[in-house]
Amino acid sequence: MIFLNHGSYGATPRTILAAQARWRARLEAQPCQFINNEAPSAIRKAASDLAGFLGAEADDIAFVENTTSGINAVLKSLSFKEGDEVLVTDHVYNAVRNTLRFVLEPLGASIAVADVGLPIKEGDDLAAMVLSRVTDATRLILIDHVASVSGVVFPVAEIAAKAPVPVLVDGAHAPGMLDLDVPSLGVAHYVGNCHKWLCAPKGAAFLWTGKDGQVGLHPTVISHDLGKGFTAEFDKLGTRDASPWLCVSDALAFHAAHGGPLLRKRNHTVVTKAAAALAERWETQVGAPSGLFGSMATVRVPGDLPPTRETADAMKAFLWRTHRAEVHVMPFCGALWVRLSVQAYNTEAECLAIGAMVEEAVRMLPRLAAKV
Repeated sequence: MIFLNHGSYGATPRTILAAQARWRARLEAQPCQFINNEAPSAIRKAASDLAGFLGAEADDIAFVENTTSGINAVLKSLSFKEGDEVLVTDHVYNAVRNTLRFVLEPLGASIAVADVGLPIKEGDDLAAMVLSRVTDATRLILIDHVASVSGVVFPVAEIAAKAPVPVLVDGAHAPGMLDLDVPSLGVAHYVGNCHKWLCAPKGAAFLWTGKDGQVGLHPTVISHDLGKGFTAEFDKLGTRDASPWLCVSDALAFHAAHGGPLLRKRNHTVVTKAAAALAERWETQVGAPSGLFGSMATVRVPGDLPPTRETADAMKAFLWRTHRAEVHVMPFCGALWVRLSVQAYNTEAECLAIGAMVEEAVRMLPRLAAKV
């Protein structure tokens, strides 16, 4: 198969799955001893290793199961009132949008949207686009570091430096894709996944919060260690399999062994070259200048198929069923976009191979729909 959708759920190497199996065996051999006596220090050791990778302090890192969980924890720990606004962009992840709706609407607060759009042109000032939407009602800016829908890397440090309110970053895709020094970004909270581009097992993510922001910040599940401190509350939420967190150290070592920053640079080069070539072939456009992409890039689909979720899902299904090609397709800003995700196991040739496949899908989908 051609798997060009690493960005959705990652892919865990066999060596890390083996490490996870060893942790699970230790858990099941004596669950009382493991959960009560062994896991707490092992979780903190993994947090310390991750903190080193992020340029942070271990006491500022709490593990969560995914970025959505971490963002839920932050938003549900903050106070909002009627008339308040949380500012996002039109690139915001749908699960995050839904979380904001759930938290804000009962209070009479609301979501404000900075329209960035796609494609983004050379010279577009993304920070200015976001900050121009700040008003006296804005209480928080929630910004993607790497937007899932577009692959665009947002200038979070610049936004945070100029913002008059705290900034919460959805960094789901950034760890392992971008060079990261989280504390230097100047944001209040940063949530990221380790199971995407760092290739840890599914369910490994983190919440970074500076010392001031840890007061009053609680996990979405309240358990035995309420009031015992930021990391204590998040580390122990009852009976759970903590093996994804405990394998983060293995994932970091695997990432480093395969080049670390050199791998990140290689993935960026492959995906941006391939995106430009596909846009030329299809006579369409790339979603943004190459400097605004990391290891993912978007290209507009040729033709005039309806830019709907149903069409996107039908195209994805056609590509997999017909060619065993897993490629993410999304409707956004009145068009269909292919999102290329390039990890170490992908090649430029694989990216270019989907050119003809997508063209076939564009031809075939209207005919298939007519037969239904």
